[in-house]
Amino acid sequence: MSVKIHIHKTHRQYTDGLSMIEIKGDTVGMCLSNLVEQFPDMKPELFDKGGKLTNKVEIYLNMESAYPDELTKPVKDGDDIHLTLLLAGG
Repeated sequence: MSVKIHIHKTHRQYTDGLSMIEIKGDTVGMCLSNLVEQFPDMKPELFDKGGKLTNKVEIYLNMESAYPDELTKPVKDGDDIHLTLLLAGG
């Protein structure tokens, strides 16, 4: 099963400049774990020390927010995961 993960421009420095990576997995969490296995520098950008998704990253699955329980959402062959950053400021 192949899922496409679309990498936010800010994170491409950790993926050798790649904007999209095909990954295998049954859930969003498995796909992100496999991404981190391939690109270990992505781990602190995506996960806190407890293994939870950081509060600065938002996940979209097939162009719809995966919130809540993003990591447990099932994926199927051909799905698209988009990693986006939450912006804050005034």
